[in-house]
Amino acid sequence: MQTSSEETFTSPFEFKTEWKNAFDNDEFRKIFALDILENYIINKRWYGGKASTLKYIEIVDHFKIASEKNTYYGVLIEVNFKEAFYQHYFMPLAFMAEEELDTNTIIAPVQIGKQKGFLVDALHQEDFRKLLFENIVQAKENKALKLIFHKGLKFEDKEYKSSKFMGLEQSNTSIIYNDAFVLKIFRRIYVSTNPDYEISRFLTERMNFESSPAYIGSINLDLPEGNITLGLMQELVENQGDAWQFMLEELDGVFSNLKTKKIKIDKLPDIPLFKKLKINEIPPEIIDWVGLSLFIKLQTLAKRTAEMHIALGSDIHDTAFTPTTYNGDYTVWLKNRMLYQFQNRLNIIENSLHKLDGLALELAHQFMENKKLVRKHFVDFDWTKMKSERIRIHGDYHLGQVLVNGDDFYILDFEGEPESTIRDRKVKQPPLKDVAGLFRSFHYAIYATIFNNKDKYPFEQEQLFKAAELLFNYFVGAFLQTYVEKAQAGNLNIGYDHEIEFLLKYCLIEKAVYELGYELNSRPRWAVIPLRGIQSIMKY
Repeated sequence: MQTSSEETFTSPFEFKTEWKNAFDNDEFRKIFALDILENYIINKRWYGGKASTLKYIEIVDHFKIASEKNTYYGVLIEVNFKEAFYQHYFMPLAFMAEEELDTNTIIAPVQIGKQKGFLVDALHQEDFRKLLFENIVQAKENKALKLIFHKGLKFEDKEYKSSKFMGLEQSNTSIIYNDAFVLKIFRRIYVSTNPDYEISRFLTERMNFESSPAYIGSINLDLPEGNITLGLMQELVENQGDAWQFMLEELDGVFSNLKTKKIKIDKLPDIPLFKKLKINEIPPEIIDWVGLSLFIKLQTLAKRTAEMHIALGSDIHDTAFTPTTYNGDYTVWLKNRMLYQFQNRLNIIENSLHKLDGLALELAHQFMENKKLVRKHFVDFDWTKMKSERIRIHGDYHLGQVLVNGDDFYILDFEGEPESTIRDRKVKQPPLKDVAGLFRSFHYAIYATIFNNKDKYPFEQEQLFKAAELLFNYFVGAFLQTYVEKAQAGNLNIGYDHEIEFLLKYCLIEKAVYELGYELNSRPRWAVIPLRGIQSIMKY
Protein backbone atom coordinates (compact mmCIF):
# COMPACT_ATOMS: atom_id res chain seq x y z
CA MET A 1 0.00 0.00 0.00
CA GLN A 2 1.10 3.50 -0.74
CA THR A 3 2.22 5.14 2.46
CA SER A 4 1.95 8.87 2.15
CA SER A 5 1.27 11.18 -0.74
CA GLU A 6 2.59 14.17 1.14
CA GLU A 7 5.86 14.08 -0.78
CA THR A 8 3.85 14.34 -4.03
CA PHE A 9 2.29 17.65 -3.00
CA THR A 10 4.51 20.20 -1.29
CA SER A 11 1.67 22.36 0.01
CA PRO A 12 -1.97 21.55 0.71
CA PHE A 13 -4.72 22.21 -1.82
CA GLU A 14 -6.92 25.03 -0.51
CA PHE A 15 -10.69 25.14 -0.97
CA LYS A 16 -13.20 27.74 0.23
CA THR A 17 -16.04 25.23 0.49
CA GLU A 18 -17.09 23.30 3.63
CA TRP A 19 -16.55 19.50 3.57
CA LYS A 20 -20.26 18.78 3.82
CA ASN A 21 -20.82 20.61 0.50
CA ALA A 22 -17.50 19.74 -1.18
CA PHE A 23 -18.92 17.82 -4.13
CA ASP A 24 -21.45 20.55 -4.92
CA ASN A 25 -18.49 22.88 -5.43
CA ASP A 26 -17.25 23.02 -9.06
CA GLU A 27 -13.73 24.08 -8.13
CA PHE A 28 -13.35 21.21 -5.62
CA ARG A 29 -14.67 18.63 -8.10
CA LYS A 30 -12.38 19.87 -10.86
CA ILE A 31 -9.17 19.97 -8.79
CA PHE A 32 -10.01 16.68 -7.06
CA ALA A 33 -10.46 14.92 -10.43
CA LEU A 34 -7.63 16.48 -12.39
CA ASP A 35 -4.85 17.22 -9.92
CA ILE A 36 -5.39 15.01 -6.89
CA LEU A 37 -6.84 11.78 -8.29
CA GLU A 38 -4.58 11.50 -11.33
CA ASN A 39 -1.56 11.40 -9.02
CA TYR A 40 -3.17 9.04 -6.55
CA ILE A 41 -4.84 6.23 -8.46
CA ILE A 42 -2.02 5.28 -10.83
CA ASN A 43 -0.14 3.79 -7.85
CA LYS A 44 -3.04 1.75 -6.49
CA ARG A 45 -3.12 -2.03 -6.90
CA TRP A 46 -6.80 -1.95 -7.86
CA TYR A 47 -6.25 0.46 -10.75
CA GLY A 48 -6.62 -1.57 -13.94
CA GLY A 49 -5.35 0.98 -16.46
CA LYS A 50 -1.62 0.63 -15.89
CA ALA A 51 -0.98 -0.64 -19.44
CA SER A 52 -2.85 2.32 -20.99
CA THR A 53 -2.31 6.09 -21.13
CA LEU A 54 -4.55 8.12 -18.86
CA LYS A 55 -6.22 11.06 -20.63
CA TYR A 56 -8.45 12.59 -17.94
CA ILE A 57 -10.66 11.67 -14.96
CA GLU A 58 -14.24 12.75 -14.56
CA ILE A 59 -16.54 12.53 -11.52
CA VAL A 60 -19.75 10.98 -12.82
CA ASP A 61 -21.74 10.69 -9.59
CA HIS A 62 -21.41 10.81 -5.82
CA PHE A 63 -23.45 10.18 -2.69
CA LYS A 64 -23.06 11.39 0.87
CA ILE A 65 -23.33 9.11 3.91
CA ALA A 66 -22.80 10.22 7.49
CA SER A 67 -22.09 8.60 10.85
CA GLU A 68 -22.57 10.42 14.15
CA LYS A 69 -18.98 11.68 13.87
CA ASN A 70 -18.19 12.18 10.19
CA THR A 71 -19.48 12.85 6.70
CA TYR A 72 -18.23 10.53 3.96
CA TYR A 73 -18.62 10.49 0.21
CA GLY A 74 -18.95 7.62 -2.21
CA VAL A 75 -17.49 8.89 -5.47
CA LEU A 76 -17.93 7.25 -8.88
CA ILE A 77 -15.21 8.23 -11.31
CA GLU A 78 -14.71 7.65 -15.01
CA VAL A 79 -11.11 7.24 -16.15
CA ASN A 80 -10.71 8.07 -19.85
CA PHE A 81 -7.75 6.70 -21.79
CA LYS A 82 -5.97 7.97 -24.90
CA GLU A 83 -6.64 4.55 -26.46
CA ALA A 84 -10.32 5.63 -26.70
CA PHE A 85 -11.92 3.59 -23.93
CA TYR A 86 -12.84 4.25 -20.29
CA GLN A 87 -13.23 2.46 -16.96
CA HIS A 88 -15.36 3.27 -13.91
CA TYR A 89 -14.13 3.11 -10.32
CA PHE A 90 -15.61 3.56 -6.87
CA MET A 91 -13.81 5.61 -4.20
CA PRO A 92 -15.10 6.07 -0.65
CA LEU A 93 -13.71 9.38 0.59
CA ALA A 94 -13.12 10.95 4.02
CA PHE A 95 -11.67 14.26 5.24
CA MET A 96 -9.64 14.01 8.44
CA ALA A 97 -8.37 16.97 10.44
CA GLU A 98 -4.63 16.80 11.23
CA GLU A 99 -5.17 15.90 14.88
CA GLU A 100 -7.62 13.06 13.99
CA LEU A 101 -5.46 11.43 11.32
CA ASP A 102 -4.89 7.77 12.15
CA THR A 103 -3.77 6.32 8.83
CA ASN A 104 -0.70 6.76 6.65
CA THR A 105 -2.61 6.06 3.43
CA ILE A 106 -3.24 9.64 2.41
CA ILE A 107 -4.73 10.84 -0.87
CA ALA A 108 -3.65 14.48 -0.45
CA PRO A 109 -3.13 17.23 2.14
CA VAL A 110 -5.94 19.84 1.86
CA GLN A 111 -7.37 22.86 3.58
CA ILE A 112 -11.14 22.90 3.44
CA GLY A 113 -12.60 26.18 4.66
CA LYS A 114 -10.48 27.04 7.68
CA GLN A 115 -9.71 23.43 8.54
CA LYS A 116 -6.38 21.86 7.61
CA GLY A 117 -6.28 18.10 7.14
CA PHE A 118 -6.13 15.26 4.65
CA LEU A 119 -8.30 13.51 2.09
CA VAL A 120 -8.10 9.77 2.80
CA ASP A 121 -9.67 6.58 1.51
CA ALA A 122 -12.63 6.19 3.88
CA LEU A 123 -12.09 2.42 4.16
CA HIS A 124 -9.05 3.25 6.29
CA GLN A 125 -11.39 4.82 8.89
CA GLU A 126 -12.85 2.36 11.39
CA ASP A 127 -15.82 4.68 11.86
CA PHE A 128 -16.67 4.30 8.14
CA ARG A 129 -16.24 0.51 8.15
CA LYS A 130 -18.54 0.30 11.19
CA LEU A 131 -21.08 2.51 9.40
CA LEU A 132 -21.21 0.12 6.43
CA PHE A 133 -21.65 -2.89 8.72
CA GLU A 134 -24.47 -1.26 10.68
CA ASN A 135 -26.27 -0.20 7.51
CA ILE A 136 -26.18 -3.78 6.22
CA VAL A 137 -27.46 -5.08 9.60
CA GLN A 138 -30.34 -2.59 9.42
CA ALA A 139 -30.81 -3.29 5.67
CA LYS A 140 -31.16 0.43 5.04
CA GLU A 141 -32.62 1.64 1.78
CA ASN A 142 -32.11 5.30 1.13
CA LYS A 143 -34.01 6.35 -1.99
CA ALA A 144 -32.56 9.85 -1.90
CA LEU A 145 -29.04 8.41 -1.80
CA LYS A 146 -29.93 5.75 -4.40
CA LEU A 147 -28.09 3.47 -1.96
CA ILE A 148 -29.45 0.02 -1.09
CA PHE A 149 -27.98 -2.03 1.77
CA HIS A 150 -29.24 -5.60 1.72
CA LYS A 151 -29.13 -8.06 4.57
CA GLY A 152 -28.97 -11.74 3.56
CA LEU A 153 -31.08 -14.49 5.09
CA LYS A 154 -27.99 -15.98 6.79
CA PHE A 155 -26.89 -12.77 8.53
CA GLU A 156 -27.56 -13.15 12.25
CA ASP A 157 -24.96 -10.85 13.85
CA LYS A 158 -26.45 -7.65 15.22
CA GLU A 159 -23.45 -5.93 16.69
CA TYR A 160 -20.22 -4.54 15.23
CA LYS A 161 -17.16 -5.83 17.10
CA SER A 162 -14.11 -5.36 14.87
CA SER A 163 -12.87 -4.84 11.33
CA LYS A 164 -9.53 -5.23 9.58
CA PHE A 165 -8.16 -5.48 6.06
CA MET A 166 -7.81 -8.94 4.57
CA GLY A 167 -4.41 -9.54 2.99
CA LEU A 168 -2.97 -7.17 0.43
CA GLU A 169 -5.24 -4.95 -1.63
CA GLN A 170 -5.79 -6.56 -5.02
CA SER A 171 -8.31 -5.61 -7.72
CA ASN A 172 -10.83 -5.17 -4.89
CA THR A 173 -10.51 -4.34 -1.20
CA SER A 174 -11.67 -6.93 1.34
CA ILE A 175 -12.51 -6.22 4.98
CA ILE A 176 -12.97 -8.86 7.68
CA TYR A 177 -15.74 -8.08 10.22
CA ASN A 178 -16.09 -9.72 13.64
CA ASP A 179 -13.65 -12.41 12.44
CA ALA A 180 -16.69 -13.97 10.78
CA PHE A 181 -17.53 -12.11 7.54
CA VAL A 182 -15.72 -10.63 4.55
CA LEU A 183 -16.99 -7.49 2.84
CA LYS A 184 -15.49 -7.16 -0.63
CA ILE A 185 -15.60 -3.57 -1.89
CA PHE A 186 -15.51 -3.56 -5.69
CA ARG A 187 -13.10 -0.88 -6.90
CA ARG A 188 -13.80 -1.25 -10.60
CA ILE A 189 -17.53 -0.96 -11.15
CA TYR A 190 -20.04 -1.59 -13.91
CA VAL A 191 -23.52 -0.28 -14.67
CA SER A 192 -24.98 -3.74 -14.10
CA THR A 193 -25.19 -6.05 -11.10
CA ASN A 194 -21.81 -7.66 -10.48
CA PRO A 195 -21.91 -11.41 -11.34
CA ASP A 196 -20.14 -12.20 -8.05
CA TYR A 197 -23.02 -10.65 -6.08
CA GLU A 198 -25.68 -12.09 -8.38
CA ILE A 199 -24.35 -15.68 -8.36
CA SER A 200 -23.34 -15.69 -4.68
CA ARG A 201 -26.81 -14.58 -3.58
CA PHE A 202 -28.50 -17.03 -5.94
CA LEU A 203 -26.39 -20.02 -4.80
CA THR A 204 -26.98 -19.25 -1.10
CA GLU A 205 -30.59 -18.06 -1.01
CA ARG A 206 -32.15 -20.02 -3.85
CA MET A 207 -30.04 -23.15 -4.09
CA ASN A 208 -28.62 -23.66 -0.56
CA PHE A 209 -25.29 -24.49 -2.19
CA GLU A 210 -22.83 -25.09 0.64
CA SER A 211 -19.47 -25.34 -1.14
CA SER A 212 -19.18 -21.59 -1.57
CA PRO A 213 -19.00 -18.90 1.16
CA ALA A 214 -22.59 -18.00 2.12
CA TYR A 215 -24.04 -14.69 0.92
CA ILE A 216 -24.48 -12.36 3.92
CA GLY A 217 -25.30 -8.95 2.46
CA SER A 218 -24.53 -6.36 -0.18
CA ILE A 219 -24.31 -2.67 -1.06
CA ASN A 220 -25.79 -1.52 -4.37
CA LEU A 221 -26.45 1.81 -6.05
CA ASP A 222 -29.75 2.06 -7.88
CA LEU A 223 -29.20 4.53 -10.71
CA PRO A 224 -31.59 5.31 -13.59
CA GLU A 225 -29.15 3.71 -16.06
CA GLY A 226 -28.85 0.51 -14.00
CA ASN A 227 -27.76 -1.12 -10.78
CA ILE A 228 -24.13 -0.83 -9.63
CA THR A 229 -22.76 -3.34 -7.08
CA LEU A 230 -20.38 -1.63 -4.64
CA GLY A 231 -19.94 -4.34 -2.03
CA LEU A 232 -20.57 -8.04 -1.36
CA MET A 233 -20.49 -9.55 2.13
CA GLN A 234 -19.95 -13.30 2.60
CA GLU A 235 -19.14 -15.63 5.46
CA LEU A 236 -15.45 -16.06 6.23
CA VAL A 237 -14.77 -19.77 5.75
CA GLU A 238 -12.04 -21.65 7.56
CA ASN A 239 -9.37 -22.72 5.12
CA GLN A 240 -5.73 -23.75 4.73
CA GLY A 241 -5.09 -21.54 1.70
CA ASP A 242 -6.03 -21.88 -1.95
CA ALA A 243 -5.91 -24.99 -4.13
CA TRP A 244 -3.13 -23.53 -6.32
CA GLN A 245 -0.70 -23.50 -3.36
CA PHE A 246 -1.95 -26.90 -2.25
CA MET A 247 -1.40 -28.34 -5.75
CA LEU A 248 2.14 -26.91 -6.03
CA GLU A 249 3.09 -28.56 -2.72
CA GLU A 250 1.56 -31.88 -3.78
CA LEU A 251 3.24 -31.79 -7.19
CA ASP A 252 6.64 -31.08 -5.69
CA GLY A 253 6.23 -34.37 -3.82
CA VAL A 254 5.10 -36.13 -7.01
CA PHE A 255 8.15 -34.98 -9.00
CA SER A 256 10.49 -35.71 -6.07
CA ASN A 257 9.11 -39.28 -6.09
CA LEU A 258 10.60 -39.81 -9.56
CA LYS A 259 14.04 -39.83 -7.97
CA THR A 260 13.34 -41.35 -4.54
CA LYS A 261 11.23 -44.19 -5.99
CA LYS A 262 13.61 -44.62 -8.96
CA ILE A 263 10.73 -44.32 -11.41
CA LYS A 264 11.57 -44.76 -15.10
CA ILE A 265 9.50 -42.14 -16.91
CA ASP A 266 9.68 -44.02 -20.26
CA LYS A 267 8.19 -47.10 -18.66
CA LEU A 268 5.10 -45.34 -17.21
CA PRO A 269 1.83 -46.37 -18.95
CA ASP A 270 0.16 -43.54 -20.86
CA ILE A 271 -3.55 -42.92 -21.61
CA PRO A 272 -5.25 -40.71 -24.21
CA LEU A 273 -6.44 -37.26 -23.07
CA PHE A 274 -10.13 -37.23 -21.93
CA LYS A 275 -10.21 -40.98 -21.21
CA LYS A 276 -12.40 -41.24 -18.10
CA LEU A 277 -10.88 -43.33 -15.29
CA LYS A 278 -12.29 -44.69 -12.07
CA ILE A 279 -9.70 -44.70 -9.28
CA ASN A 280 -9.43 -48.50 -9.35
CA GLU A 281 -8.66 -48.30 -13.09
CA ILE A 282 -5.57 -46.12 -12.59
CA PRO A 283 -2.47 -48.33 -13.17
CA PRO A 284 -0.60 -49.30 -9.98
CA GLU A 285 2.63 -47.70 -11.34
CA ILE A 286 0.84 -44.34 -11.50
CA ILE A 287 -0.65 -44.72 -8.00
CA ASP A 288 2.83 -45.65 -6.72
CA TRP A 289 4.25 -42.49 -8.32
CA VAL A 290 1.50 -39.98 -7.52
CA GLY A 291 -0.13 -41.44 -4.43
CA LEU A 292 -3.80 -42.29 -3.96
CA SER A 293 -4.74 -39.29 -1.82
CA LEU A 294 -4.18 -36.71 -4.60
CA PHE A 295 -6.54 -38.59 -6.93
CA ILE A 296 -9.16 -38.76 -4.14
CA LYS A 297 -8.85 -34.98 -3.65
CA LEU A 298 -9.32 -34.48 -7.42
CA GLN A 299 -12.48 -36.58 -7.20
CA THR A 300 -13.81 -34.36 -4.40
CA LEU A 301 -13.05 -31.22 -6.41
CA ALA A 302 -14.81 -32.77 -9.43
CA LYS A 303 -17.85 -33.49 -7.25
CA ARG A 304 -18.01 -29.91 -5.92
CA THR A 305 -17.57 -28.51 -9.43
CA ALA A 306 -20.44 -30.64 -10.75
CA GLU A 307 -22.62 -29.65 -7.77
CA MET A 308 -21.92 -25.96 -8.50
CA HIS A 309 -23.01 -26.43 -12.13
CA ILE A 310 -26.10 -28.43 -11.13
CA ALA A 311 -27.08 -25.56 -8.79
CA LEU A 312 -26.38 -22.90 -11.45
CA GLY A 313 -28.39 -24.83 -14.05
CA SER A 314 -31.43 -26.07 -12.14
CA ASP A 315 -33.61 -23.00 -11.71
CA ILE A 316 -36.62 -22.77 -14.00
CA HIS A 317 -38.09 -19.51 -12.62
CA ASP A 318 -35.28 -16.96 -12.72
CA THR A 319 -34.53 -16.26 -16.40
CA ALA A 320 -30.98 -15.14 -15.52
CA PHE A 321 -30.31 -18.75 -14.44
CA THR A 322 -32.58 -20.86 -16.68
CA PRO A 323 -30.60 -23.30 -18.85
CA THR A 324 -30.80 -22.66 -22.58
CA THR A 325 -29.83 -24.42 -25.81
CA TYR A 326 -27.30 -23.45 -28.47
CA ASN A 327 -28.39 -21.21 -31.34
CA GLY A 328 -27.07 -19.09 -34.18
CA ASP A 329 -26.83 -15.91 -32.08
CA TYR A 330 -24.60 -17.57 -29.50
CA THR A 331 -22.40 -19.03 -32.24
CA VAL A 332 -21.92 -15.63 -33.93
CA TRP A 333 -21.05 -14.11 -30.53
CA LEU A 334 -18.62 -16.94 -29.75
CA LYS A 335 -16.83 -16.92 -33.12
CA ASN A 336 -16.48 -13.12 -33.21
CA ARG A 337 -15.05 -13.17 -29.71
CA MET A 338 -12.67 -16.03 -30.41
CA LEU A 339 -11.38 -14.69 -33.74
CA TYR A 340 -10.81 -11.23 -32.27
CA GLN A 341 -8.89 -12.72 -29.33
CA PHE A 342 -6.94 -15.06 -31.62
CA GLN A 343 -5.88 -12.22 -33.91
CA ASN A 344 -4.86 -10.16 -30.87
CA ARG A 345 -2.66 -13.02 -29.61
CA LEU A 346 -1.08 -13.50 -33.06
CA ASN A 347 -0.11 -9.81 -33.06
CA ILE A 348 1.37 -10.15 -29.56
CA ILE A 349 3.41 -13.22 -30.62
CA GLU A 350 4.76 -11.45 -33.71
CA ASN A 351 5.83 -8.52 -31.54
CA SER A 352 7.30 -10.78 -28.84
CA LEU A 353 9.38 -13.27 -30.82
CA HIS A 354 12.53 -11.31 -29.96
CA LYS A 355 11.89 -11.97 -26.24
CA LEU A 356 11.73 -15.76 -26.72
CA ASP A 357 14.44 -18.39 -26.99
CA GLY A 358 14.88 -22.16 -26.76
CA LEU A 359 11.70 -24.22 -26.47
CA ALA A 360 9.42 -21.17 -26.15
CA LEU A 361 10.69 -19.81 -29.48
CA GLU A 362 10.43 -23.21 -31.16
CA LEU A 363 6.82 -23.66 -29.96
CA ALA A 364 5.92 -20.09 -30.97
CA HIS A 365 7.17 -20.77 -34.52
CA GLN A 366 5.17 -24.02 -34.63
CA PHE A 367 2.08 -22.11 -33.44
CA MET A 368 2.54 -19.49 -36.19
CA GLU A 369 2.99 -22.21 -38.82
CA ASN A 370 -0.25 -23.85 -37.67
CA LYS A 371 -2.31 -20.70 -37.10
CA LYS A 372 -4.76 -21.62 -39.91
CA LEU A 373 -5.42 -24.94 -38.20
CA VAL A 374 -6.10 -23.22 -34.85
CA ARG A 375 -8.29 -20.56 -36.50
CA LYS A 376 -10.27 -23.29 -38.29
CA HIS A 377 -10.78 -25.00 -34.91
CA PHE A 378 -12.57 -21.85 -33.66
CA VAL A 379 -14.62 -21.42 -36.85
CA ASP A 380 -15.71 -25.08 -36.85
CA PHE A 381 -18.16 -24.60 -33.96
CA ASP A 382 -21.46 -25.98 -35.31
CA TRP A 383 -24.32 -25.24 -32.93
CA THR A 384 -26.74 -27.53 -34.78
CA LYS A 385 -24.74 -30.54 -33.56
CA MET A 386 -24.92 -29.48 -29.91
CA LYS A 387 -27.43 -31.43 -27.84
CA SER A 388 -26.29 -30.12 -24.43
CA GLU A 389 -27.38 -26.94 -22.63
CA ARG A 390 -25.75 -23.66 -21.74
CA ILE A 391 -25.96 -22.25 -18.20
CA ARG A 392 -24.53 -19.42 -16.11
CA ILE A 393 -21.02 -20.49 -15.19
CA HIS A 394 -18.19 -19.39 -12.89
CA GLY A 395 -16.36 -17.95 -15.89
CA ASP A 396 -12.85 -17.64 -14.42
CA TYR A 397 -12.49 -21.02 -12.77
CA HIS A 398 -8.98 -22.08 -11.75
CA LEU A 399 -7.18 -23.46 -8.69
CA GLY A 400 -6.65 -19.95 -7.27
CA GLN A 401 -10.47 -19.53 -6.99
CA VAL A 402 -10.80 -22.61 -4.76
CA LEU A 403 -10.09 -22.75 -1.02
CA VAL A 404 -8.89 -25.92 0.66
CA ASN A 405 -10.75 -26.87 3.82
CA GLY A 406 -9.33 -30.12 5.22
CA ASP A 407 -10.28 -32.76 2.67
CA ASP A 408 -12.88 -30.51 1.07
CA PHE A 409 -13.07 -27.39 -1.11
CA TYR A 410 -14.90 -24.05 -1.28
CA ILE A 411 -15.42 -22.24 -4.60
CA LEU A 412 -15.23 -18.44 -4.69
CA ASP A 413 -15.02 -15.29 -6.84
CA PHE A 414 -17.78 -15.44 -9.42
CA GLU A 415 -16.85 -12.11 -11.02
CA GLY A 416 -15.88 -13.69 -14.34
CA GLU A 417 -12.96 -13.24 -16.71
CA PRO A 418 -11.25 -9.86 -16.13
CA GLU A 419 -10.76 -9.23 -19.87
CA SER A 420 -14.46 -9.74 -20.67
CA THR A 421 -17.16 -7.08 -20.67
CA ILE A 422 -19.78 -7.34 -17.95
CA ARG A 423 -22.37 -8.38 -20.56
CA ASP A 424 -20.15 -11.16 -21.90
CA ARG A 425 -19.60 -12.47 -18.36
CA LYS A 426 -23.35 -13.08 -18.03
CA VAL A 427 -23.75 -15.00 -21.28
CA LYS A 428 -24.78 -18.61 -20.65
CA GLN A 429 -21.98 -20.94 -21.69
CA PRO A 430 -21.14 -24.65 -21.62
CA PRO A 431 -20.36 -25.69 -18.02
CA LEU A 432 -17.42 -27.56 -19.55
CA LYS A 433 -15.78 -24.16 -20.09
CA ASP A 434 -15.23 -24.02 -16.31
CA VAL A 435 -13.92 -27.59 -16.34
CA ALA A 436 -11.49 -26.64 -19.13
CA GLY A 437 -10.36 -23.64 -17.04
CA LEU A 438 -9.54 -25.97 -14.17
CA PHE A 439 -7.73 -28.40 -16.49
CA ARG A 440 -5.58 -25.53 -17.79
CA SER A 441 -4.85 -24.72 -14.14
CA PHE A 442 -3.72 -28.34 -13.55
CA HIS A 443 -1.45 -28.04 -16.61
CA TYR A 444 -0.03 -24.77 -15.27
CA ALA A 445 0.62 -26.16 -11.81
CA ILE A 446 2.45 -29.18 -13.26
CA TYR A 447 4.71 -27.05 -15.47
CA ALA A 448 5.19 -24.35 -12.81
CA THR A 449 6.51 -27.08 -10.50
CA ILE A 450 9.10 -28.05 -13.12
CA PHE A 451 10.06 -24.41 -13.87
CA ASN A 452 10.32 -23.38 -10.22
CA ASN A 453 12.43 -26.36 -9.14
CA LYS A 454 14.54 -27.07 -12.21
CA ASP A 455 17.67 -27.94 -10.19
CA LYS A 456 15.80 -30.16 -7.76
CA TYR A 457 14.74 -33.02 -10.06
CA PRO A 458 17.75 -34.75 -11.71
CA PHE A 459 16.17 -35.38 -15.14
CA GLU A 460 16.45 -33.82 -18.57
CA GLN A 461 13.79 -31.16 -19.15
CA GLU A 462 12.31 -33.15 -22.04
CA GLN A 463 11.88 -36.16 -19.72
CA LEU A 464 10.16 -34.00 -17.10
CA PHE A 465 7.87 -32.56 -19.78
CA LYS A 466 7.00 -36.09 -20.87
CA ALA A 467 6.10 -36.96 -17.26
CA ALA A 468 4.13 -33.69 -17.10
CA GLU A 469 1.88 -34.51 -20.07
CA LEU A 470 1.35 -38.05 -18.80
CA LEU A 471 0.41 -36.81 -15.33
CA PHE A 472 -1.94 -34.22 -16.84
CA ASN A 473 -3.82 -36.93 -18.77
CA TYR A 474 -4.36 -38.93 -15.55
CA PHE A 475 -5.55 -35.85 -13.62
CA VAL A 476 -8.03 -35.07 -16.41
CA GLY A 477 -9.19 -38.70 -16.62
CA ALA A 478 -9.83 -39.06 -12.87
CA PHE A 479 -11.56 -35.67 -12.61
CA LEU A 480 -13.72 -36.23 -15.69
CA GLN A 481 -15.00 -39.64 -14.56
CA THR A 482 -16.40 -38.19 -11.31
CA TYR A 483 -17.59 -34.89 -12.85
CA VAL A 484 -19.54 -36.50 -15.71
CA GLU A 485 -21.09 -39.12 -13.42
CA LYS A 486 -22.19 -36.52 -10.87
CA ALA A 487 -23.42 -33.99 -13.48
CA GLN A 488 -25.51 -36.57 -15.32
CA ALA A 489 -26.95 -37.93 -12.07
CA GLY A 490 -28.00 -34.34 -11.25
CA ASN A 491 -29.77 -33.97 -14.63
CA LEU A 492 -27.25 -31.44 -15.92
CA ASN A 493 -27.27 -31.82 -19.70
CA ILE A 494 -23.60 -31.73 -20.72
CA GLY A 495 -24.05 -33.97 -23.80
CA TYR A 496 -22.62 -37.39 -24.59
CA ASP A 497 -18.94 -38.36 -24.82
CA HIS A 498 -18.33 -37.04 -28.34
CA GLU A 499 -19.83 -33.64 -27.53
CA ILE A 500 -18.10 -33.47 -24.13
CA GLU A 501 -14.77 -34.09 -25.83
CA PHE A 502 -15.44 -31.52 -28.56
CA LEU A 503 -16.45 -28.80 -26.05
CA LEU A 504 -13.52 -29.54 -23.72
CA LYS A 505 -11.08 -29.38 -26.62
CA TYR A 506 -12.65 -26.15 -27.88
CA CYS A 507 -12.59 -24.48 -24.47
CA LEU A 508 -9.06 -25.71 -23.62
CA ILE A 509 -7.68 -24.09 -26.79
CA GLU A 510 -9.69 -20.92 -26.06
CA LYS A 511 -8.24 -20.75 -22.54
CA ALA A 512 -4.66 -21.46 -23.66
CA VAL A 513 -4.87 -18.76 -26.36
CA TYR A 514 -6.19 -16.36 -23.70
CA GLU A 515 -3.25 -17.24 -21.39
CA LEU A 516 -0.75 -16.70 -24.19
CA GLY A 517 -1.36 -12.94 -24.16
CA TYR A 518 -0.74 -12.70 -20.43
CA GLU A 519 2.48 -14.74 -20.53
CA LEU A 520 3.99 -12.96 -23.51
CA ASN A 521 3.32 -9.60 -21.88
CA SER A 522 4.52 -10.43 -18.38
CA ARG A 523 6.84 -13.49 -18.32
CA PRO A 524 7.72 -14.66 -21.86
CA ARG A 525 9.65 -17.77 -20.67
CA TRP A 526 6.38 -19.20 -19.34
CA ALA A 527 4.73 -18.92 -22.78
CA VAL A 528 5.93 -22.55 -23.10
CA ILE A 529 2.97 -23.61 -20.90
CA PRO A 530 0.03 -22.38 -23.04
CA LEU A 531 1.95 -23.10 -26.29
CA ARG A 532 2.59 -26.67 -25.13
CA GLY A 533 -1.08 -26.96 -24.13
CA ILE A 534 -2.26 -25.89 -27.61
CA GLN A 535 0.25 -28.18 -29.32
CA SER A 536 -0.71 -31.27 -27.32
CA ILE A 537 -4.44 -30.81 -28.06
CA MET A 538 -4.14 -29.77 -31.71
CA LYS A 539 -1.44 -32.46 -32.24
CA TYR A 540 0.50 -30.46 -34.83
